[in-house]
Amino acid sequence: MPAIFQRNDALDVNPQGGDAHLSTGGSDWLWAVTAIYLVSFLAYFALSFKPRNNERIFHYLFTIALFVGTITYYSIASGIAYSVIPTQRNIGRAVSYQIFFAKYINWVVAFPIVLLALGLMSGVSWATILFNIFLSWIWVISYLCSAYTGTSYKWGYFAFGTFAYLMLAFQTLHPGRTSAARLGLSRDYLMLAGWLNFLWFLYPIAFGVSDGGNEIGVTGSFIFFGILDLLMIPGLAFAFLFLSKRWDYGALNLHFTQYGRVSSGSGVFPEKRAPVATTGTAAPAAAAPATATPAV
Repeated sequence: MPAIFQRNDALDVNPQGGDAHLSTGGSDWLWAVTAIYLVSFLAYFALSFKPRNNERIFHYLFTIALFVGTITYYSIASGIAYSVIPTQRNIGRAVSYQIFFAKYINWVVAFPIVLLALGLMSGVSWATILFNIFLSWIWVISYLCSAYTGTSYKWGYFAFGTFAYLMLAFQTLHPGRTSAARLGLSRDYLMLAGWLNFLWFLYPIAFGVSDGGNEIGVTGSFIFFGILDLLMIPGLAFAFLFLSKRWDYGALNLHFTQYGRVSSGSGVFPEKRAPVATTGTAAPAAAAPATATPAV
């Protein structure tokens, strides 16, 4: 029986465009990244069938991020989901540059998921979580606009996106850490948020020398971004899984998926706790014995 996939012919089936474009070696690397994402996705999904305390919120979040990442890197490794853009710099070396918009779609999903996971474990308000998610979208979309701009005005978009990242760094390292400290999770939060922000610090650099400044080739850019994405999503996914074993889900109000939407009677719903009523329904109960006393 002839061997299947004796060589990577994805770029022969899907011809590449642009002077600076993905190489076969780059496609091989991206297939390896795809495989890591796929294995991580399958493992994470399998672990969701028997989660700690029957709570699956982090499993659900990172399963989606890993699934989208798998699809993204499958698309890029196949040499599809790209556009060819005139270069703003280095015209003598490459007149046009291949921009894979699939990776921006991945970030639009992945960045908010990581922020939502951090927000849930730190106990910050939903307003803060939503604010951070919108900041991440501003960051990614600004970089996408920068990549598709063929003039020096691309650096304006780059500045807007980088400023959004700096706001995110402040939000995750200050308000988030303060809130996590009140829950006794300061150490775990600093490990996760610190790792995330270290990686995020490298994203503007990677963008500046690739889709932004066109200083390195497309293959080199995906070696850079591929490593960053692997360390961010699969890395943080399993870090959350390991560290969450010692978290008190009740104190974190994380009983989202344990009980469902149907009342379970004696179940505990920490997120729905409210002050005990002092008027209304308690009064009739106290008066009931008096009505049962026979008249003299």
